[in-house]
Amino acid sequence: KLFVVDVGLLGCMAGLRQRTLLDGNALFVEFKGALTEQYVCQQLKTIEDLEVYYYTNDRGSCEVDFVVDTGEQIVPVEVKAEVNLRAKSLKTYQEKFSPEVSIRTSMSDYKKEEWLVNLPLYAIDQLKAVTDA
Repeated sequence: KLFVVDVGLLGCMAGLRQRTLLDGNALFVEFKGALTEQYVCQQLKTIEDLEVYYYTNDRGSCEVDFVVDTGEQIVPVEVKAEVNLRAKSLKTYQEKFSPEVSIRTSMSDYKKEEWLVNLPLYAIDQLKAVTDA
């Protein structure tokens, strides 16, 4: 995947009008996933000593938005633009590689499950603190 330096630049490059964001028209429905991934990428890149990668399997049927190396562990991160909490690829990755913790970031509240932590989008910069806990 290819990311730019700033979510605002991405919107400008794509010709995304302010009214589209405010009105939530059909174009934004298709584009908000890309904007959300860009936002998360920007936030992850600000975390010191964190390497950011992308994962897809050989067939391309399983894709994890980010796989981060904290220096202590490898953590898959699935990005959701809304409150949709379905993360089939993240579950597939979990079953194959068994990381200690997996992160799903979305508009939903913080929630810790057995192998999964839902981290609100606004708190993605707390990823290392959550994975160390």
